[in-house]
This record gives sequence, structure tokens and C-alpha cells, in this order.
Amino acid sequence: MRNTRRSLLAVAAVTAGALALSGCSGGGGGGGGGGEDGEVRLQMVETLTNPARSAILKELIAGFEGENPGVTVELVSPPSEQAVSTVQQMLQAGNGIDVLEVQDSTIGPFSSNDWLYDMNGDLEGWEGWDALTDNALRFAQPDGPTYMMPYGFYGLSLFYRTDLVEEAGFDGPPHSWEEMIDQAKAINDPSQNRYGYAFRGGSNSASNVVAIIEAYVADDLDVENAFLLKNGDTIFSAPEAQEAMDKYMELFTEGSPPSSIAWGYPEMVQGFSSGSTAFLLQDPEVIATIRDSSTLTEEQWSTTPLLVGPTGKAAQPIATAGWGVADSSEHKEEAMELIKYLASGDAPLTFAKGNSLVPILKSAADDPFFSEGPWATYVTMNEDPETYLNVTQPRGVAWWQEWSEKSDRELQEVLLGQTSTADLLATWDEYWSGKFASEG
Repeated sequence: MRNTRRSLLAVAAVTAGALALSGCSGGGGGGGGGGEDGEVRLQMVETLTNPARSAILKELIAGFEGENPGVTVELVSPPSEQAVSTVQQMLQAGNGIDVLEVQDSTIGPFSSNDWLYDMNGDLEGWEGWDALTDNALRFAQPDGPTYMMPYGFYGLSLFYRTDLVEEAGFDGPPHSWEEMIDQAKAINDPSQNRYGYAFRGGSNSASNVVAIIEAYVADDLDVENAFLLKNGDTIFSAPEAQEAMDKYMELFTEGSPPSSIAWGYPEMVQGFSSGSTAFLLQDPEVIATIRDSSTLTEEQWSTTPLLVGPTGKAAQPIATAGWGVADSSEHKEEAMELIKYLASGDAPLTFAKGNSLVPILKSAADDPFFSEGPWATYVTMNEDPETYLNVTQPRGVAWWQEWSEKSDRELQEVLLGQTSTADLLATWDEYWSGKFASEG
């Protein structure tokens, strides 16, 4: 998810931002309060902020207001670098939020602090259920409380340069990690400022390591908790994890730009869209970015499904975000109407198209926008769940942010030659084994 691409600012700065935002609220209690004419004013806070996205949300909000006279919605868009921490401070204060963006990596800490409202009762009998995909239902109808209605999904695929693959003598894009490493090494030519793979060595770098490890242990993977094997051990303890790590280091040293040791999301996307790298493992949101590139034409690039491991399978992690209601909101009924509106009719497809998300509605399969071109890769993977396993990573645990920071730091030590891949895997195995043991 994109929130992991962003660092958190100091608490003092966050607190100041939270106070400034909560000061926007004209009413008391947990939300926007009532207007001067007795209208209900909802305050809605997003966290994955950018101007184009906010503009789409405002259009959808205007549609909701048109269908719900007497209810107005104020969209608050904190700067993305501090948005999650700002929302956390606002929730802790119990002031300034009715509807909020909930990510799979924040639902754990937010709900464990009783900041989120359980929407189960309000969604009982909702007519929108039948239109949702199985993945959407999986998150919107969990066994326990419902704290989030998903608005879309993020799914990894491999972006590749069609021209460079052909020039290197290959018949088509790679299907496996092994093939991709071979192609990246063949294309890699520093003297021409041309490199094989847009390696991720900076922020959220461990996510790509996990992707290759999960592919290598796919036959033994616990799909409900993809950091575990079916026998209860962590994926980092498997012999195949060491093989995957060795391959990943080979990709770094022989098929990637040396500067990519520090690349995070912006740099790796820029590396591909500028034409300097041939392969990029990323979310579908990058489709729009590359299409806007002045360097690459539509004929020069495409996407292909997730790379499989030695047994011919890949793990497709289900990453999502959505809308929830603050438990402190004084206008839960109106807040729930907004959430239902955003999850039904044309609204979900409008939002998914504008933000390059895998949509939550079944009807998207019949929409050429999602069934043709680079998007067709995601249809291919969804139609072949035996090869591309739908798995859930434990992103909802309260310690996910701790893990993200720890894993990035420790992987950087490996890339710098300060520790071995074996020691790294042992450390990660010990960390997750301890966390899962303490959890239950």
C-alpha cells in the first residue's frame, strides 16, 4: 500500500497539524457538527492524498450531497507525509472526524484503540452486497467487526519494456523470477545507462523481498497469513527463503542500477518511466504514471502477471484501503450513508479508474477500461487462482509499522554488505515467531 512509501514526521509536528485540522470543525464532539441552519456537516479525512485524487473525491461528494439534502461533507486532505499520524492524533483527541480513510496497515492500531466504529449493524440488509467482488466481500464482511468498506485493491504485476526484451533476443516477457533475473542481467548495460531491474532498496524495500520469498514457498504457504507456512513456521525459516534471497541479491548486483540501493517508490517508478530500466514490480496505479510519460510510447511497454517461483506459482497479496467511521462521530447515520454511496452505483468505478485501483464491483470485468491493455494482466491473474494465489499478509497487526521500519533498516545492511542474507532471515524469523507466539 502506498502509505508505506511515506515516512512519519515528528510527533510535535503531527500534533500541531492535528490541532489545526480539528480546528476546522465548527461543531463539538467527534465530527463536523451541525451547520447554522441545522444541517449535518460531516468531516471526511483522507490519507493517501494527491490533488487529482482529492478532485475525484470532491466530485463524488457533490453527488452524495445532491442525493442527501441537509448533509454537507467537508473533505480534509492532510499533507501525505504526515497524514496517517495526523489522523491518529485526531482520533486520539476524539475530535474532527466522521468518515476516514482506513488502510489495511492502519486498521489494526486504529481498531485496537477503539477509534473505529463497527459498521456491521448498519450494513445488515444493504442492497449493495450482491454487486461486490469476492475480495471486496472478504474485507467488508469479516468474521468479526466491520471497520472498513474497501474502495479498491492494490495488486502487484511486472511492468516490462517490450522493445528491450525483444532487442535482447527473448521471445516475450518473463514468467518466473528465474527468467526475469536472466533477462535483467542480459539487458543490463551500465555503459549505455540501461539497466535491467528497478530495484527497491530504500523505503518499503522488504515488500519486494517478501514477494520473491512467497513465490518460492508457494506450495507450503498459509494463504490466510502469508508470513506463515502451513506447518506454522514463518516463511523466513524455509530453505527456499534462502534460495530466494540469493536470487534477489544476484538481481541487485548484476541486473540493477547501483544507485537503486536507496530507491523507494518515486525513484523506481521514475527509473522505469524515464526509460533507464527494463522491469518494474509495482501496483496498477503506475499505469497512469507511465501513460503520462513523455519518454515511453504505448508500444514500448506493457504488464505481465506476477513472477512465479520454482513450482510455478506466485502469491498475489491482497492489499486494500477503504472508508470507515470514527467511533467518536456524532453523525454515524449520515456517515454510513456516505460510505454506502461510495461503495455502490457508479462511484466505485469512477474512483477506481481515477486512481488505478483493482475495482470492488463485479461489473468491472465487462468494462473495457479494466479488461484491455495493461489492466488485462489483473484479469488474467484473477481468472487463474491456482497459479496466482490470493493471499493475505498480516498488514493489520498493530506492529506493522514497526516491522516496516525494522525490515527496511536490516535489508539495507545486507545490501551494504554489513550482514549476511542468512542472518537477515534468521532475524526476521525470530521477530515474527515471537510476535505470533505472544499474540496467541
